[in-house]
Amino acid sequence: MEENPIRWFEIYVQDMERAKAFYGTLFDYQFKHVATPDAEMWAFPDEMGKYGAGGALIKMDGVPSGGSGTLVYFGTEDCSGPESRAEQAGGRVFKPKKSIGPHGFISLVYDTEGNLIGLHSMK
Repeated sequence: MEENPIRWFEIYVQDMERAKAFYGTLFDYQFKHVATPDAEMWAFPDEMGKYGAGGALIKMDGVPSGGSGTLVYFGTEDCSGPESRAEQAGGRVFKPKKSIGPHGFISLVYDTEGNLIGLHSMK
């Protein structure tokens, strides 16, 4: 069976409540607590069998947020919507919405924890 390579992602944070508020404001998400023995983890909404990877915000001693070199893109109907809410949620826009040709559009924003994330849409 052919599969997409990404199965799970984690975005490391220093202040969980601040990070949940940021992503909740951008995407109107409700997070689900995930019990783990050595970290605080809150999962993004996901459903098995649907396209795309699941993931979580995670706070773990010794693992800093920001500057990691991995970029996660969140799918959205129109990336200009979440982009327009980034600053009010405590983040900032790094690269505003731009065309990537037949592959749609992207925006890049920093979250409240210093992580760079991507937004992707087809319109």
